[in-house]
Amino acid sequence: MTAHLRQIVEDVLLVFAALLPIVNPLGGAPIFLAMTADYSREERKLLAWQVTVNSFVLLVVSLAIGTYVLEFFGLSVPVVQVAGGVVVSSLGWRLLQAPSTIDKPVTASAASHRNIAFYPLTMPLTVGPGSISVAITIGANHPESVRSFLINIPAILIGVTLVAAAVFIAYRYADRLSRMIGETGMAVVLRLSAFVLLCIGVQILWNGASTLLRTLPV
Repeated sequence: MTAHLRQIVEDVLLVFAALLPIVNPLGGAPIFLAMTADYSREERKLLAWQVTVNSFVLLVVSLAIGTYVLEFFGLSVPVVQVAGGVVVSSLGWRLLQAPSTIDKPVTASAASHRNIAFYPLTMPLTVGPGSISVAITIGANHPESVRSFLINIPAILIGVTLVAAAVFIAYRYADRLSRMIGETGMAVVLRLSAFVLLCIGVQILWNGASTLLRTLPV
């Protein structure tokens, strides 16, 4: 294995290992299923694909130009964490309060698909502020040469593709999980997932707030 190929493999593993636990497709699958309960199986499959594509684009953009975007608007990663933590917490709280009954499938319009495919299914459910902040941190080490750039770009694309593939598999087959554990079990999993999502939001909010508080003059 050449040095360049080894570097690409290492960078791919870095991107994949850093993002997958935070994106957490398995944890998001029950929530995805609950939020698309009134969709047919084919419509849910289409939504899973749309969320996958959105997640791929969002992660690649965060890795590639996230730091430049924040610098352009004069924002910092802790500020993104505070704002994103509020959004994630509100989503988790709303899911905790939502009824656990599963409605019969109905035909949803294409506009309805687009409306929920990005928000809230892609962001903040799948690619939340935690994922974005980690992606921006990884992408902050900008390539210092053309050779490094040519190594870095394929590694980012491959690593994010693997994460997106995990999202698609988890969301595409979320209904099988529901059939395996039953309606009662699914309700329990949903409540637990919603509570964990609420806790994640609070943790992200605290991480950003604590960093900002340390910058205050004593």
